[in-house]
Amino acid sequence: MLLRHSAIDAVDARVLLRTTLGVSDAHLIAHASDALAADHAEKFAALVARRAAGEPVAYLVGEREFYGRTFAVSPAVLIPRPETELLVELTLERLPRNEAKRVLDLGTGSGCIAISIALERHTAQLTATDKSAAALTLARQNAQQLGARNVAFKTGDWFDALHEDRGEKYDLIVSNPPYVAEGDAHLAQGDLRFEPASALSASLDGYACLNAIVDGARAHLNRGAWLLMEHGHDQAASCRNRLRAAGYAEVQSWRDLAGIERVSGGTFDDTRPVPVN
Repeated sequence: MLLRHSAIDAVDARVLLRTTLGVSDAHLIAHASDALAADHAEKFAALVARRAAGEPVAYLVGEREFYGRTFAVSPAVLIPRPETELLVELTLERLPRNEAKRVLDLGTGSGCIAISIALERHTAQLTATDKSAAALTLARQNAQQLGARNVAFKTGDWFDALHEDRGEKYDLIVSNPPYVAEGDAHLAQGDLRFEPASALSASLDGYACLNAIVDGARAHLNRGAWLLMEHGHDQAASCRNRLRAAGYAEVQSWRDLAGIERVSGGTFDDTRPVPVN
């Protein structure tokens, strides 16, 4: 059985072969000398060709692990990344167990953030929004598959998704919004070429969505509640400045496992005056 392929690296080849056969890594090792059936060989070759052309492995196999669970993914959503797990960890630190706290996840995509939080805090009530109907369909499927029953999904662009609940308040708002500058050279490289552009890039040098969330969250946060946002590797200082200017307290940034300031946030204080632009 072929575990290497000259067109792609060995790790990718193993994943694609495992998917082709529907077996485990242990099975591949135990049957390494077996020949592939013709139909399997054809399917495997097609996947290898797509990977060699740059298509992400996660889209080819239809799944990606995030926070210890397997999430279905498709080209309708961003591929979950390890650094985004920091958002989940920071949220969980602020959500006591066995309390019915309310959390809003803006731009949920595959639902990996909201669902991970919901499964770790069963008494919390999660609301997850996205403007993409295709993304929400996938997120709902993930919630059902993983047994997350405490997540409600709403369609709309940022806080517009709450049009029926404009007065609703949350104990925490979390988001991994688009933050790459439009036209950034990285958008034409690697996996990013295949991921949805609307979930990756934003105007105003990548700050349009971050700014909209900072400004809009004030109307939906309880006093002392946290807003947490993922951002680019060089955007932490600007995000902190924006949070302070908008009247947030306890403003700070947190580093991911690579040592990069990846998440910034602050708490809402409704005793502070709303800044006048």
